Amino acid sequence: MSLGRDLAYVALVVSDTDTTAQVLGRELGLKRNDLDDGTGQRLPVFAIGESALALFPQGHPGVGGETRPGVHHIALGIDHIDDGLAVAEKAGVSAFGKPETGLGGRRRVALSPDQTAGIKTWLTERVSIDRAKAPLIERLDHLGIASADNQTGIAAWSHRLGCPIESQQTDMEVMIPVESFTSDKHGVVYHSRAPIPVGGLRVAFITVGDTDLEFLQNFNPQQRGVVDHGSAGTTRQDQGAIAKFVASRGPGLHHVAMKTPDINAVLRGLDAAGVPVIDKKGRPGSRAGLIGFVHPKGTGGVLFHFDERPG
Repeated sequence: MSLGRDLAYVALVVSDTDTTAQVLGRELGLKRNDLDDGTGQRLPVFAIGESALALFPQGHPGVGGETRPGVHHIALGIDHIDDGLAVAEKAGVSAFGKPETGLGGRRRVALSPDQTAGIKTWLTERVSIDRAKAPLIERLDHLGIASADNQTGIAAWSHRLGCPIESQQTDMEVMIPVESFTSDKHGVVYHSRAPIPVGGLRVAFITVGDTDLEFLQNFNPQQRGVVDHGSAGTTRQDQGAIAKFVASRGPGLHHVAMKTPDINAVLRGLDAAGVPVIDKKGRPGSRAGLIGFVHPKGTGGVLFHFDERPG
């Protein structure tokens, strides 16, 4: 039994449940399910591929009373809590608290974040939801993890929990200095010097369910870059955002990426609907793909991006 075969859902803390639900449901076409939250209330849960996105309001007990918007935890689907705990303990990952009632009235239990590379992780007995397909959203492409050390993530999720490493890469932004020699008699000569690294990220993808955990480690700690949420993103901005997150919150879940067959159509549609986007069109990103980010103020404080790529 592998704990990484089923990503039941991703828990998001949102500042505005209705607005976020409208973006996921009406604008992106994800199927909405309303599930019991374990306290007698119902929460919106959106099917995406073989997983789901669960929206929790700020301060909800299901996210430990967390008030900061963002990606809070992931829940790994299992048949029975006791069996799942036995597998986790055999892998060297212990429970963090006692089993309790979670989404859909199912039993769940938290795992120690110290043993899951800072990723808040729950085991949950599987939740049944309607998985109607969305035309422009195929599945979760990955969950971005702000990482202080990718090797810690690989040790926890691949070596201990047995999840396969999909790939590793380095994303780097470089500056290419060009010298110009201009003469009124001999014309202009240009000379390019060696590229100078500006900022970058070490990236490791580990497969969990039908998506990947994307561990993002600052490649140059002395140069954190500048984060400008009002303009289209760059590799250096991505680096700066990760470094800032780790410095303020420590390692953990950072963003949600959705796989789409047409990223420009998705970004145009959101822009036309009044949802603020950081990237107006897809730009080059990881794994030979095009990526584009939505501004968190339009999605309840959660950072989303889209990914169009082969495979």
